[in-house]
Amino acid sequence: MDSDPTTGFTRRANGEKAPGGVSASGRSCRHQSESESDGGPAVRSLARLCSRDEEERAAALEELSQGVLVGLGLDRHGSARLSKQTLLHLLRLSRSCPLQDVRGRATELLRTAQEQGVEVPRALASGPSAFIPAKQMLKEGTNQDILIESFLSLGRVDHITMVMALHPAYLSCFLKTQHALLELDGPLPRHWRHYIAAMAAARHHCSYLVQQHSAGFLDAGGEESWLSGLQHAPTKLRSLQTLNKLLAHRPWLITQQYIQELVCPGAEPRWSLAELIQAVVLMAHAHSLCSFVWGCGLNPEPDHTGGYTFQPPSPSHFPHSPHSPAHEDGRQELFDGAMEVEVLMQRMVELQQQQEEEECTQEEMVTRFERERSESIPTAVVRGAPPDLVLHLVEDPEFRYEDFAPKGEQSPTTMRAQDYSWEDHGYSLVNRLLPDMGQLLDEKFQVVSNLTYHRMAMHEGVDTHTLRKALWNYIHCLYGIRYDDYDYGSVNVLLERSLKVFVKTMACHPEQTTAHIYHTFWRHFRHSEKVHANLIVMEARLQGALLYTLRAITHYMR
Repeated sequence: MDSDPTTGFTRRANGEKAPGGVSASGRSCRHQSESESDGGPAVRSLARLCSRDEEERAAALEELSQGVLVGLGLDRHGSARLSKQTLLHLLRLSRSCPLQDVRGRATELLRTAQEQGVEVPRALASGPSAFIPAKQMLKEGTNQDILIESFLSLGRVDHITMVMALHPAYLSCFLKTQHALLELDGPLPRHWRHYIAAMAAARHHCSYLVQQHSAGFLDAGGEESWLSGLQHAPTKLRSLQTLNKLLAHRPWLITQQYIQELVCPGAEPRWSLAELIQAVVLMAHAHSLCSFVWGCGLNPEPDHTGGYTFQPPSPSHFPHSPHSPAHEDGRQELFDGAMEVEVLMQRMVELQQQQEEEECTQEEMVTRFERERSESIPTAVVRGAPPDLVLHLVEDPEFRYEDFAPKGEQSPTTMRAQDYSWEDHGYSLVNRLLPDMGQLLDEKFQVVSNLTYHRMAMHEGVDTHTLRKALWNYIHCLYGIRYDDYDYGSVNVLLERSLKVFVKTMACHPEQTTAHIYHTFWRHFRHSEKVHANLIVMEARLQGALLYTLRAITHYMR
């Protein structure tokens, strides 16, 4: 990566705490004694495991081992114990550290502790994703070098990083942008940034990101009471709630008035434009990352609530990953999936020939956009209530996504990309008010737009530009953004209905994404190709939400 994360970021990663003080079984355990200090040598040595110096890493690994063995040496009458935090650190290292010697030693220490009578945690999931079998991820070539770099720089390799590592060029600029947004110098203090990101993730009931940013918030010096309810946070942070819910669910409703209420002289409390831009990018980043987390079916981290248990596996428990529908009906399903690929390949060729031979009138282009925008795509899955750690950070939970142009209702004015675009307007505004962030975001947009491996399912040497562009423009179409020079008839030709259902669900209400929706589209494609589609949806959604807010800020500044 181009920039090394700060020491503080590494400490946050290594010091992350899972909320709650009892085991998943609800029983207090010997590893949770209040008299124990969670800051013992075993925990302190963890930061040094991230050293780029191999000798220092080896010494840290030895120190970690000795610290654990000393803890086990406290056993006088069968009372060996280790702190819960130490055990969860060991579990995380044993599951996700890309350095084999560290991973192996952590596994060995947990086994030793268990042999000494200590209740040790076990991960509830077999891999980072509930949709993608762990063995399949290894088969498709997760990039180990970038995982090692991530561990050495950030102190941990989370599930987001593991899945994104299927596309290392994108992951590199994603990590760089996220690090700059959360950790480098800026107008907002670090603990505020993590709190804003947690508030944003809560809109989509994403406990994965809420836990991640809650831990970052506490490590940066945040007050724990703020996490128990928005009413405990400063008024200035609470004043973002209206903008937060609009950005998450209906960004096209954001107008100059909402900006004015936050930044104009006399506003109480008043946001500076630089502070507001950083808050907006943080919220939009978290909202779109929720789409990725839900869209890839990410499991909780092994050291987060919901990711581990101290209960032994029951005899009838056999870990398994959700399997593709392609395996349910045998050969017929595989044949149908292969045929879908061939049909899509043929459509791409025919579409290119047709576009070279015909020119649509502007009126026809607008008609096709309106037809695509108003198409009814059902997304009626209902989930249970989210956990309290999420609900505590949500105001007006009933405010959800609604179609940009519901049938039979007056729709808002379409945003024409030619009137306000990222390239001509948004980029420069962000860069002016939040130096370098416009450049980092632009690099990320460019990488995901141009990312291609020239393959599609079993075919090599394929130009996928038209398919990638159709995905990007379909998201913006759902958000009411129209490109005058794009024929939206292409969307209907290239994106079959099951793909549209997945894309709309992921972009508009990601918390309703299910394994069935994921497995139903592109049945014969690699999982890495589906992750690629997720990245396109995530970034298109991010840019679309930013455009509406940046346009409102531009109008205020005039």
